Amino acid sequence: MKCSIRSTALVAIFGIFVASTSVMAAIEENFKIRNTGDLVALCSASSNDQLMTAAVNFCQGFATGAYQYHLVAAAASSAPPLVCPPNAPPSRNDVIAQFVTWANANTTASSLPAVEGMFRFLRERFPCAK
Repeated sequence: MKCSIRSTALVAIFGIFVASTSVMAAIEENFKIRNTGDLVALCSASSNDQLMTAAVNFCQGFATGAYQYHLVAAAASSAPPLVCPPNAPPSRNDVIAQFVTWANANTTASSLPAVEGMFRFLRERFPCAK
């Protein structure tokens, strides 16, 4: 049950609407998700970006899929989860904006594989009790 609550919380966190803190236009090349920079470009697509709907939907799907896989892998191995969102998670917009801000502030993050960058942020933002 805890796993389901955590899953629902993080899915809610990575929502469809994005509050952008970075002025970055999404381009078709970003959909290859070669690194965290590509994911950030999609997650921060602005409302006047012609690819905004596709970019935001891709951002949400990528993040949700990665997190769902993490939950399944952790449960199968009995390993503790890497991420522990609170019972009352922050808004979707806030977390996406925080991820974009975090990635922009951590210049080396843009070259990391997208899943690694995303989980580095999530682990810092939603650490599990030791």
